[in-house]
Amino acid sequence: MPKGYWVSAYRTISDPEKLAAYNKLAPAAVKAGGGRVLARGGRVVAHDAGVTERTVLIEFDSFEQAVAAHESAAYQEALVALSDGVERDFRIVEGID
Repeated sequence: MPKGYWVSAYRTISDPEKLAAYNKLAPAAVKAGGGRVLARGGRVVAHDAGVTERTVLIEFDSFEQAVAAHESAAYQEALVALSDGVERDFRIVEGID
C-alpha cells in the first residue's frame, strides 16, 4: 500500500504567535494520527516559483491515514489556533508503491 504524505510549503508567516500556538498542538495530533515528521523548517533551496520560508514533510503509512489525521478533531483544533497566521500550500499526496 502506498504511503501518504503531508507537504506544507509556507509562503508567508504573518503571525508568529499563531504559528507557535499551532506548533504546540499539531505535533501531538500528527503523532496520534500515525504521522512521522521527515523534514521541518530546515535548509531549503527553492527553484522555479518556490519560496524558502518553511517546508514541512510528514509521512503516514497510507494515503487514507494521512487524510484521516488531517480530519481528526485534534488536528482541526491546531488549525483553529493557526487561523490566518500563515499563508501556506498544504497538500496530502499519495506515494508510489
